[in-house]
Amino acid sequence: MLVLFETPAGFALFKVLDEGKLSKVEDLWKEFSSSDSARKVVKLKAFDKFDNTADALEAATKIIDGSTTKGLRKFLKAHCEGENLAVADSKLGNSIKEKLKIDCVHNNAVMELMRGVRSQLTELIAGLANQDLAPMSLGLSHSLSRYKLKFSADKVDTMIIQAIGLLDDLDKELNTYAMRVKEWYGWHFPELAKIVQDTIVYSKVVKFMGFRENATKLDFSEVYILILTEEVEAEVKEAANISMGTEVSEHDLANVRQLCDQVLSLSEYRAQLYDYLKSRMNTVAPNLTALVGELVGARLIAHGGSLMNLAKQPGSTVQILGAEKALFRALKTKHATPKYGLIYHASLVGQAAPKMKGKISRSLAAKASLAIRCDALGDGQDNSMGLENRLKVHFKASSIRVASF
Repeated sequence: MLVLFETPAGFALFKVLDEGKLSKVEDLWKEFSSSDSARKVVKLKAFDKFDNTADALEAATKIIDGSTTKGLRKFLKAHCEGENLAVADSKLGNSIKEKLKIDCVHNNAVMELMRGVRSQLTELIAGLANQDLAPMSLGLSHSLSRYKLKFSADKVDTMIIQAIGLLDDLDKELNTYAMRVKEWYGWHFPELAKIVQDTIVYSKVVKFMGFRENATKLDFSEVYILILTEEVEAEVKEAANISMGTEVSEHDLANVRQLCDQVLSLSEYRAQLYDYLKSRMNTVAPNLTALVGELVGARLIAHGGSLMNLAKQPGSTVQILGAEKALFRALKTKHATPKYGLIYHASLVGQAAPKMKGKISRSLAAKASLAIRCDALGDGQDNSMGLENRLKVHFKASSIRVASF
């Protein structure tokens, strides 16, 4: 009997010298306690060395899938005629038997034999030292990991999870900074916050205007970064003349302007990050994006842990994802369970009447569950399924609205 053993350097074929020892599986490890005793059990018959890392990677991926490479088939044909072959994987053994008509063996004794050979590998194969084997193993493992990621580089949802998390953090920081600008500059010009309510435009006005006394001298319409109508501009100038705010120094105003710069830069970066998230969602989960939108879809993926984990969940779980606390509180107190979670923020649910939000969210969650599975497991890259299901849910919502009247 021969033993097929895979190493990072190549394939090795060992001849079993005493097959009777395989019957005592419990004591087989003792035969490999030293290199001398191991040589009495197995002996190297042939070794097929890999030419480069690409060959090693191809062989490793094929064996993981339970198939053989062309080089391995040629190697086995040359050395295994009329012999039984011990293999570490039954799936690989079936493939070899089907293609090469070589009888393969896979049992507990073979696994113990493989374990013993692995422990004395450098002693059984001449010219293969530990210092050479370790870097080969490390390099092959890195190449194999990169290969596993490469096949679905566009489908990596980790970037979406990180991007939506950062987007939520940016929203919190942006709101905090914008409120601080209004509170800080409000001591000097408190009336401006009621006139210009948009936080980004407010920061632009403060940065451009500076002291409130400058409002009457400036023409806001000439500045491309500001969006103020003539009525609002006139109201700002009028309020600046009768403002009840206190006086501030140049140093105070410089710090307020620096804070305005932070608000504007964060706002610009948030816009860039949103475009990036939108692009990634259209690539990774186009059907889910078409159905519920990129923000809700990204939050569902982040809450589920990954797109694949989310694909394993039924529609009823997708419906209440994000409302776990309310669900368990309702179960504990024996009250009505929540009808929606993160999916509530989808536009289809938001447009529905208050009494119909539960029905629409249930229908949308069922369609979203199908869209998630299509994105995670399907080969297509289009969003036709998501658009089709969105129309169905929209038609159902319209039907319910008409029936209620």
